[in-house]
Amino acid sequence: MSISEDQTGILIERATNTNTDDFTDAFGSLGAAGGGGGGGGGYYSGNNLNSSSSSQGAIAQLATRSYGALPNYSARMPTDRHAIEYNMRHKNRGLALIFNHEHFEVPTLKSRSGTNVDCDNLARVLKQLDFEVLTYKDCRLKDLMRHIESAANQDHTDDDCILVAILSHGELGYIYAKDTQYKLDNIWTYFTAQNCPSLAGKPKLFFIQACQGDRLDPGITMKRMQTETDGESSMSYKIPVHADFLIAYSTIPGFYSWRNTTRGSWFMQSLCSELAANGKRLDILTLLTFVSQRVAVDYESCTPDTPEMHQQKQIPCITTMLTRILRFSDKNPLSSVVRV
Repeated sequence: MSISEDQTGILIERATNTNTDDFTDAFGSLGAAGGGGGGGGGYYSGNNLNSSSSSQGAIAQLATRSYGALPNYSARMPTDRHAIEYNMRHKNRGLALIFNHEHFEVPTLKSRSGTNVDCDNLARVLKQLDFEVLTYKDCRLKDLMRHIESAANQDHTDDDCILVAILSHGELGYIYAKDTQYKLDNIWTYFTAQNCPSLAGKPKLFFIQACQGDRLDPGITMKRMQTETDGESSMSYKIPVHADFLIAYSTIPGFYSWRNTTRGSWFMQSLCSELAANGKRLDILTLLTFVSQRVAVDYESCTPDTPEMHQQKQIPCITTMLTRILRFSDKNPLSSVVRV
């Protein structure tokens, strides 16, 4: 195992994870002794997980949610109609909200040791990317929605984008606040074009560190084969109300998401390392491809006392409705010039 430190002070792990304190972020999270799993009990607030909508991912829930007849909304055009890249030259980068859940009031939910490392590292790199970072710890659902509604009601005219990160336990289509579960589309809908016109045509980024089920991915061993060798800008236009969203999940639907109790979750470790190293150089989809590579290649669960959870793998899942290239270009290019 090789560990190095980048200029932000974040430890970067570039080898198979050998620490034995790996846990999942399922709502019935297995401890060192196993048990629970995604199907183990749970605490619900009137929503039936067996309903047909529960089998849909968050984006499917968002896209199929009934809005009724929509009026003809309009919003200020933040960039030219056929621009290749998003306009990232506004006065501000924008808000970044981090909802960090460590302890829960739901009896079946274990505390998420290591999540504070994720929160601190993510806040640090987002500030370096010029975001205004707001962190919230162990919010009950009522308070979480109040913070979301407050952010959506702000005027984002002078902002490039908005970012929301949620670190918690989860199940397919659901995530946990401190006191109960909620559907992820309850968050997205506050920022659609008709609900938040000042963000219309701007990137809306969501990073979700949580399980999406209780299935395990044992991976597959890749072996080299013997035969292989080395070797019209001013004209108005319409966009869909769900355009310009990007949702990066730590794992694919139906599967566990892993978290190390001392170093943080695999996904957030990788995301923070890539944002620190390449956040202002690479576009977001290229960067997230390298995040997926880090998680897929460099990590493997180490729980020898729980054989069924041992040597498991994980792959993030990126859902994008972005319509342009997104790059966090420097808000003040002159700041990087060396004075002599």
